[in-house]
Amino acid sequence: MKLIFYKLTESSPELFHTLILPKVELSHSLVLRLYLPLAHRLKWDPQDPKPCIVISKYDTVSLTIIKTTADFSSVFRQRTTSGHRVTSSGTRVNVAVLFLKVTLFPNQGFCIGITSHHSILDVHYDKAMESPLIPEDLTPSFDCTVINVPRRLEAKMMEFLLYLSKDIDNLRSLKPPPADQLSEKLRERAKKDSPRSLLELHLSTFVIGYAYAWTCLVRAHGGHANRPVYLFYVADFRHWFNPQVLATYFGNGVFPTGCFGYEARAFLEEDGFVKAVEILSDLVKRLDSQGIESHLEAYVEGRNKIKQGAQIGTVSGSTQLGVHGLDFGWGRPVETEFVSIDRNEAFSMSERRYEPGGVEMGVCLKMSEIKIFLSLFKNGI
Repeated sequence: MKLIFYKLTESSPELFHTLILPKVELSHSLVLRLYLPLAHRLKWDPQDPKPCIVISKYDTVSLTIIKTTADFSSVFRQRTTSGHRVTSSGTRVNVAVLFLKVTLFPNQGFCIGITSHHSILDVHYDKAMESPLIPEDLTPSFDCTVINVPRRLEAKMMEFLLYLSKDIDNLRSLKPPPADQLSEKLRERAKKDSPRSLLELHLSTFVIGYAYAWTCLVRAHGGHANRPVYLFYVADFRHWFNPQVLATYFGNGVFPTGCFGYEARAFLEEDGFVKAVEILSDLVKRLDSQGIESHLEAYVEGRNKIKQGAQIGTVSGSTQLGVHGLDFGWGRPVETEFVSIDRNEAFSMSERRYEPGGVEMGVCLKMSEIKIFLSLFKNGI
């Protein structure tokens, strides 16, 4: 679930019901005419080889309206959030693809909540929703034949997607305090301390930010140095297909990629951050050199061998999505939260709202780990 906060001091209940809410409803209605499958349900029975969207003329998108007396600023400053997640029960899946929620903070602002099933939806819907006229580059393509994955590999992918994630209690989601020029300092540190040449390293903001946060997280977690740890993120594979998949392809054009075979000790040593940078650099570079079939085969095989009790790091979002630019006529949002990071040990990542080239990261941890993580993050590990 994604929460987008807009500050609007003139948001009285009357203005909300006569202007704000109708505009939100109209935006979604116009976009759903093009993204019609989002109004229906995702179904996956055990006997079916893969999920499908079931269409009924009675289907609708759920829109919940809430008014709260809570302090608008404190809601996202505290970084504690809650929401319902699209989940499955057993191996049978029959869920709505999209849920919407609008919360009014009278005379303070409002929040738009978007819950979607990631097997169907990507960021194109968000960007189209804010546009009064849908530009050509956001008009979806429904040609599924362009995804030419071999059947044997597709079957393995479907088996992987059936795994269930357990809910985790006693968690808090927060964004570490901003550290001015921290990203550039870390980049210089990686250049200095790594024995590799600059051509061998991929020192993007994503790699630097993820490596730093992951090193802090492994150390905050505690436990044995020989415990298995895994790093994952999702990559856009549209341009890896031949012929290339259109950027407007309807559906999720991303798939996870990961690092396997590492123990916590690799990140507990003094050079743990640099080691994480090297690992992620290799992973990013391998995506450009490895064929999509080879990559998916390796990922599914590695993912199915994950040991119980392993520490797993994942990332939701990207610095390339422009989530702080979703302007519906009320200006840029003052805050964006990814509630979906409330499982495993996940990070959210987005570009900084006010400063180009930076990164904002959110993390969801057990309460017992929060103070340790923040201390490491602030003090440069």
